Order: sequence, then C-alpha cells, then structure tokens
Amino acid sequence: MKLMTHEMLDALTARAGGSPRLRTNHNVHESPDDPIQRLFIAAEPSSYFRPHRHEGKSEFAVIVRGLFDILIFDDDGTVTERICAGRDKDIIGLEIPADVYHTWIPLVQGSVFFEVKKGPYDPAAPASFAPWSPPEGTGEAEAFQALLLKAQAGDCVAPAPPPA
Repeated sequence: MKLMTHEMLDALTARAGGSPRLRTNHNVHESPDDPIQRLFIAAEPSSYFRPHRHEGKSEFAVIVRGLFDILIFDDDGTVTERICAGRDKDIIGLEIPADVYHTWIPLVQGSVFFEVKKGPYDPAAPASFAPWSPPEGTGEAEAFQALLLKAQAGDCVAPAPPPA
C-alpha cells in the first residue's frame, strides 16, 4: 500500500523551492510504462509551465495545496478560459480535454496538484509545446510569463506576426 502524507507533501514542496525550475513531481505510478500516470506536482510562484497539450490524452487534476490559475488556449494562442483553482476556491479540480493547449500558474508558495493521465510516458517522444510559446529558460520566457500572469479570456498571447 502507498500512503500519501503531509510529510511527503512538505518534502515535495521543499524540493520544488530548491530546484532551478521551482517545481518537482512525486510519481505514484511505478514506471513510465504504466498505462495510467499518477503524480503530485509541486510548484512555486515563478515556475514556468510552457503552454502545452497532451495529444490524445486528457489530464485530470485536483489541487491539493495552494492556488493555481490554469489558462486554456485555442491553437492560435488566444486565452479561451482562465480558471482559478485551489482548496479555498469553488474549483478544486478539473479535467482538461485531450489536445487542448494549457498552462499552470502557481500563485502561492507550496502549491501542489495531483495529476492523472493516460500513459505510457515516453520521454523520447517530442513534447507538444505551443509553437507560439517561448522555450523554458530563455529571456523571452520571462517576458511571456509576465504576459500570462495578466492574460484574460479573449487575450491573444501569441506574438504578432512581423509586418509584411
């Protein structure tokens, strides 16, 4: 039997705060080959979740601690929904449909969500990042992240095409 404890979550959030990406995960599933991936993800404010989608796989998540904004985008980079979710909010969990671009914005220290999605996880498979979002660790990502913090439904976060 596997037990999920407050002590485990405390250690997870401490590791997230000390990591360069300001996030980390604790896998409940045994291996990347498991048909159902189950994991806790701890993230601190300023952690950048590059907008992405899971091709052919929905994502179910429950916020365990803290507070997150979750942004949903259309294929062109327009925010279609901005959801605030957390233990003290009306929304404590959500299911993001397959093939939908989204990002997570941790709003307070010690934020953790539990995620379930179809496996297996193939680290060699190309990630399905939004083409209009900058890669993690770049100078553009910092400015883009500031834009995401303010973006509301109807706002396009994709860079404008260069003039013809």
